[in-house]
Amino acid sequence: MASLESARRRLAHRVTLLLVAIGAGIGVLPGAAQAAPNPGVQMNAADMTLLNGVRLAGLWEMPAGQMAAEKGRSPRVREIGAEIARQHAVLDQLVVEAANRLGATLPTDPTTQQKGWLTEMQNATGAQFDQIFVTRLRVAHGKIFPVIGAVRSSTRDPIVRKLAEDANRFVNDHMTMLESTGLVRWQQLPPAALPAGPSDRLVDAAQANVGTGGGLQVGTGVVWAVFLIALGTGGYATWRLMRRA
Repeated sequence: MASLESARRRLAHRVTLLLVAIGAGIGVLPGAAQAAPNPGVQMNAADMTLLNGVRLAGLWEMPAGQMAAEKGRSPRVREIGAEIARQHAVLDQLVVEAANRLGATLPTDPTTQQKGWLTEMQNATGAQFDQIFVTRLRVAHGKIFPVIGAVRSSTRDPIVRKLAEDANRFVNDHMTMLESTGLVRWQQLPPAALPAGPSDRLVDAAQANVGTGGGLQVGTGVVWAVFLIALGTGGYATWRLMRRA
C-alpha cells in the first residue's frame, strides 16, 4: 500500500508540473502575448511608402513653395507658392502625427534628387524660375498621386487610410493650382504607367503582405489545434494512469 501511495504522489506531482508548463506555454502562443493589438501591426510596405512619400514631399516642397512666394516672377506663381508651402506644413503635421501613432520612423531630410531640385530653383530667376518651379512640382505630384490611391484602396490600417484621404485632397488641390499657371508642359509629363506602374506594384505588395498576414493567422490556428489535441491526449493518458494506479 505504501508503494502504491508513493506512486500516486509521484504521478500527482508530475501532473502538477505538466499543468504549470502548459500554463506557461499558453502565455507564449501566438496571439496570446498581449490582449491589446499594436496599432502598427497592420502596416505593410505600401503603407510605409505612403508615409515616407508624404513626408519627403513636404521636406522639399515647403522650401520650394517659400522660394516661389519670394522670388516668383508671376503673381500667380508667388500666390501658389505661398499656399502650397502653407498646405504642406499642415499635411506634414498630419503625417508626423500618424507616424507617431503607428510607431513608424520618418525621414528627416529630402532625398539627394530633391535637394538638387531645390538647388536648381535657387540658381534660377525670373520666368526660368517660374517654369522650373511649376514643372518640378507638377511632375512630383503626379507621381505621388497614384501611390495615394493604391494605398487607400488596399491598406488595412485605419490611420494610414485617413492619411491617404487627407493627402489625396491636398495633392489634387496642388496639381490644380499648378495647372492654373498655364506653365505645365503636358507633353513632358510622364505617361500613365498602367498596368505595371508604381501603383500596381504597391497594390501587389499590399496584397502579398495581406496573404502573409493570412498565413500567419492560419499558422496560429494550427498551433492552437495541435496544442488542444496534445492537451486532450495528455489528459486522457493521465486519467488512464491514475486508474491503473
